Amino acid sequence: MEKKNWFQTYMYIWIGQFVSLLTSSAVNFAVIVWLSLTHKSAEVLALAGIAGLLPQALIGPFVGVLIDRWDRKKVMIFADAFIALCTLMMTFVLQEAAVGLSLIYLLLTCRSIGAAFHAPAMQAIAPLMVPEDKLLRVSGINQMLQSVSSIAGPALGTLAITYFSIAQVLYLDVIGAAVAIVSLFFVTIPHLKVESKLSFGQAWGDLKQGMQAIYHNRGLSLLFLYAMIATFCVMPIAIMFPLLTIDHFNGGKWEMSVIEIIWGVGMLVGGGLLGAFKVNFSKVIMINTMHIVLGLTFAFSGWFPSTWFIPFVIVTGIGGVSMSLFSASFMTTIQEEVAPQMLGRVFSLYFSLAILPSVIGLLFTGMIADVIGVANAFVIAGLLMMIVGVLSFFTPAVMRLGKKVPHNEAV
Repeated sequence: MEKKNWFQTYMYIWIGQFVSLLTSSAVNFAVIVWLSLTHKSAEVLALAGIAGLLPQALIGPFVGVLIDRWDRKKVMIFADAFIALCTLMMTFVLQEAAVGLSLIYLLLTCRSIGAAFHAPAMQAIAPLMVPEDKLLRVSGINQMLQSVSSIAGPALGTLAITYFSIAQVLYLDVIGAAVAIVSLFFVTIPHLKVESKLSFGQAWGDLKQGMQAIYHNRGLSLLFLYAMIATFCVMPIAIMFPLLTIDHFNGGKWEMSVIEIIWGVGMLVGGGLLGAFKVNFSKVIMINTMHIVLGLTFAFSGWFPSTWFIPFVIVTGIGGVSMSLFSASFMTTIQEEVAPQMLGRVFSLYFSLAILPSVIGLLFTGMIADVIGVANAFVIAGLLMMIVGVLSFFTPAVMRLGKKVPHNEAV
């Protein structure tokens, strides 16, 4: 498989994905600001998070079977188109003066269905196009693009929601999806053809193969388990950052923007480090360490007094760095441990397995955070993440990952 000119080809993908990520980040933050200022309820934010996550968890495993059989380029195009179409329809529905929460939840659900196809397909194309020794660097650049969008997106979203209605802000998402689709027309992505016809029995067999690829690799299965526990902590906390800023640190729109932007700056720094330097030590060590560091930043954020907004900003930036390093290292470990023809299923299974406990975490946070306080929820989640990181260091099967010959070396 020819991979010599991978960088030039990937440039088109990066350009399209950056615009799409930027506009999506702006729209997502605008919706969060609108919900936070309008309702000031952890439960409302939790339900919005569930609407955006649960569809991916339910259909994800079956989506992975299709991604491994279909042309991954077409999957990404149609997924972006579906998201754009749903968003465009919602802009007409939300023209009314009174915006119902049910409509916002419906929009997030539709976007989640499109993301269920797009995210695994995007992760699964890299090993088909990129030399194995460059995979971590590509993951680092991907994190940088997400980081820049995380920096500019909240500022753009805050500006948009200040001067426009929520319905008008949604047009940004349509524009971003259109640019992403056009950029893919200039890219050739290898397609791994599957000879057998798709039937229910065959689909179930393919799904079992994806499960076995995880289950029979003890280190990978335990890494998945620890990542699921970490995601159980991270997702609710990510949803609650605006509420912590408003309720605990007495902030407003721009303070929320500062926190989102500094998180993006941190992720940009983390991705930049991976893109600029070659990592010579175990990626598993990086994953475990970042669990601990990220947990510390959450715990400190909830522990700081309400007058310590600047320290809150600083630890949030450190959290962004650690999240970027963790995500890139984790995704690269999966790409190295699993054969390319199985990656669609494995990534879909991971996203689903990680999302299901996240939904439970969101339900917990939505109901309990209003009782025990958002700050206390941060402290508890941070301590749990630190425990996960420590346990990972004392799990031999996890620590051995990356020390054997990768599955995709022959491809």
